[in-house]
Amino acid sequence: RVHDVVGLTDVLEAEGVASFATGVDDVLAVLRRWGSVFYDDRVTQLDHALQCATLARESGAGDELVVAALLHDIGHLLELERNEGRIGDLGVDRDHESIAARALAPLFPPEVVAPVALHVAAKRYLCAVEPEYHATLSEGSVRSLVTQGGPMTPDEIERFERHPAHAAAADLRRWDDAGKVEHLQVAGLDSFAATVRAVARP
Repeated sequence: RVHDVVGLTDVLEAEGVASFATGVDDVLAVLRRWGSVFYDDRVTQLDHALQCATLARESGAGDELVVAALLHDIGHLLELERNEGRIGDLGVDRDHESIAARALAPLFPPEVVAPVALHVAAKRYLCAVEPEYHATLSEGSVRSLVTQGGPMTPDEIERFERHPAHAAAADLRRWDDAGKVEHLQVAGLDSFAATVRAVARP
């Protein structure tokens, strides 16, 4: 599984990279096509993505991490794409972070892909090391935490902290949790499109 925190590149190569998009414009098109869907929270997928990317940008994050914030949940949208808009059983871990990482890896550098792949692990990590963090989770994130394994064990914490992208993933996770404000007005997808293209692999 890609969200196993050790050896992201090796895991991707071993599983075989399944690219669900043939170029950056296809990634943006998926956001536009399915972004109006409410998945398991009170904001749409696109509103959530834009809020997260805005928080990353406002924090001074580098362009790669801003793009990771924008695209971190695209695995949900790719599932909608494959299933003609149908949402699967939310009582089962959909493994959306692995789906996203496999789709994005051919198009973007590790600085984008690794935080995306680790953002679920980062939730489990923060729940384990910061007892007050759990109270910041949305209802949807609390439900999914159960299916994703709950707070990390001490061994998992140690492994997560050894990963070079763990700090970026933790930052992304905090924006993920904060980026669920109903009716918040932020810049649209076009304001991030140039950044997405700029950090993509040549």
